[in-house]
Amino acid sequence: MTLVESVKAVYRAQIFPGRASRSEYWYWVLFQFLVIVGGGLIVGLVTEVTSLGRGNMDQSVGMLLMIPTVIIGVLLYAFAFINILFGFAVTVRRLHDQNLSGWWLLLTFIPLIGTIILLVWMCTRGTSGPNRFGSDPLALA
Repeated sequence: MTLVESVKAVYRAQIFPGRASRSEYWYWVLFQFLVIVGGGLIVGLVTEVTSLGRGNMDQSVGMLLMIPTVIIGVLLYAFAFINILFGFAVTVRRLHDQNLSGWWLLLTFIPLIGTIILLVWMCTRGTSGPNRFGSDPLALA
């Protein structure tokens, strides 16, 4: 599964039922990381460019140049907020691939230990063949 296929699969999937392969989950994580970090870099660069030229320009022009930074920042926050549900959903489907209930996601409330356990599960190959949550996502390919 490629990055584009993975992102499409996450957005098209029925939110929580079913299973997600490792590639679907990790490509989703990579996509989220690239968008947030890329957007953050753009905001930082635009802010830096406008702050460098601020000494030579009128204050109203400087404020006008900050508009793209604000717009990109708001879009990044909106993107992150909208994708929270999709992130939970793909994580639950990844747990389903391990033949585990989605309630195991609550392990994140146990500092460090819970996160380490979930990270190991996210990296581990899912059960071969069908399980109680559906058919093997790798068998469909």
